[in-house]
Amino acid sequence: MEPIITVKNLWKNYGSKQVLKGIDLSIYPGQVIGYIGPNGAGKSTTVKILCGLISDYEGYVSIKGMDLKKDTLAVKSIIGYVPELAELYDVLTPMEFLTFMAELYNLDTVIAEERIIKMMTAFGLENNIHQRMDTFSKGMRQKVLITSGLLHNPDIIILDEPLSGLDANSVIIIKELISRLARDGKTIFYCSHMMDVVEKVSDRIVLIDNGVVIANGSFEELQQQQGNQSLEKIFAGLTGNDSMNNAADALRSAFEN
Repeated sequence: MEPIITVKNLWKNYGSKQVLKGIDLSIYPGQVIGYIGPNGAGKSTTVKILCGLISDYEGYVSIKGMDLKKDTLAVKSIIGYVPELAELYDVLTPMEFLTFMAELYNLDTVIAEERIIKMMTAFGLENNIHQRMDTFSKGMRQKVLITSGLLHNPDIIILDEPLSGLDANSVIIIKELISRLARDGKTIFYCSHMMDVVEKVSDRIVLIDNGVVIANGSFEELQQQQGNQSLEKIFAGLTGNDSMNNAADALRSAFEN
């Protein structure tokens, strides 16, 4: 089977700061990839490159056989992106906003309306479809964002902290949805700091630190390499357990006087 995403020797600098330092990845159809790392490790930069939002990188990125630099628009058409934070058009209703998103992907109007109603209903927002979003909670906004990322039925879905602001029931729905989409052959690139969720939903976990991949394998493989521990402990051990303990001690000591 050919990889649906191939990344070779990917480098990205911001001025003199090297953010990505030779990333290599091969991702296959139907895989759920948990892409994790500390803040500043290079996760968001990787995601923005894969989405076609950053083009001044060094290295080679191929998505579904297309060179990302040469076929950026074609690649964007098969990717669904759900960011952690995004500006919604508050003066619009979900129906207006999602219809606009559907038009950007040249989705048939009738099909788009049917999908919007079905997805909003599944999220419990059927009574809010025609309500302006400036009154929405963070969780409601996140449901609209998730819908906008999936509306055009993309082959590749990139989720960056998609559970942010969601209630417990919605988290369960999204976790089950990820599993079902993967069974349908969709490729999921999942970025999160919620290690328990990454551990449960991912076929493969890629841990990046300081712009370099330092672990790459299934959760079971990482356990074999690092000891029979939770993903949270594996993460801490590989990315600076001592510094975390020192930071915790320093914070605690602030209350000793």
